Amino acid sequence: MLNSFLSRLAEDTPTVHIAPSGLFEYRGYTITNSMLFAWLTSLIFIVLFIVIAKRMTLRPKGGFTQIVEIGTDFVTGTLENSLGSRQMALKYAPFFVTIFFFIAFSNLFGLLPGVGDALTYHDAPVFRAFTADLNGTLAAATISMIMIQYFAIRESGFMRHLRHYFAGSLKNPLTYLAGIYEVLNEFIRVGSLALRLFLNIAIGEIIIAVFSFLGKIAAPLTALPFLVLELGVCVLQAYIFVMLSVTYLSLAIKHGEGHEADDEAPPITVQKLAEKNG
Repeated sequence: MLNSFLSRLAEDTPTVHIAPSGLFEYRGYTITNSMLFAWLTSLIFIVLFIVIAKRMTLRPKGGFTQIVEIGTDFVTGTLENSLGSRQMALKYAPFFVTIFFFIAFSNLFGLLPGVGDALTYHDAPVFRAFTADLNGTLAAATISMIMIQYFAIRESGFMRHLRHYFAGSLKNPLTYLAGIYEVLNEFIRVGSLALRLFLNIAIGEIIIAVFSFLGKIAAPLTALPFLVLELGVCVLQAYIFVMLSVTYLSLAIKHGEGHEADDEAPPITVQKLAEKNG
């Protein structure tokens, strides 16, 4: 994206991309620039973290390894505070730490030189940030919610997890209406996670593109403050995505525990109430 500061200076309007562009087809499937960027980001992510994992020792190391350790501890601490258990936090930390760093990497890599209009193929950018594509954020949000459901079922059991959607007496029709609403709310959460991440990253790209256009030759100077701001937004949005996902998991598990306690509690009869008031 940094190279785009000095490109297309003669245009009358800034170049803004909202939808991904198709680059080529493979067996009938269109490969877009955001898909290609996601694959490259994943490859770099996997190789880098394998190297870092081999460098991990009991004694803290400096450089990027220390940044990964800090990020891992931070996400694990968020899990512990939300779930109320260090053991559960360590159990689910690998998934949420992976999501955090992948989204953060995808956001930050979208600001690198060569991403955007700096490198084109058939008048389409070769690389586009995966999280600046609504399809990408929808995929990330869907996978996250599916894993949350899986974790909740593993902790509470299928029937208890299903029961937390239909809290109350099953003889009451309102219980089923409330349950249907709660189920629909899970789909709303997918859309909320996806749109929040997509809009923040896409709007950041648009702002940088607009101020690059307005600056013309001085584009690096006019866009630099917004580029620096976007660096913070990239990490913040990754954290918000993970924090909300952890909150959804915590709600599902605690609801399941609450129903488990209700199921195990002995029924209160009129005779026991009379004895209690005695």
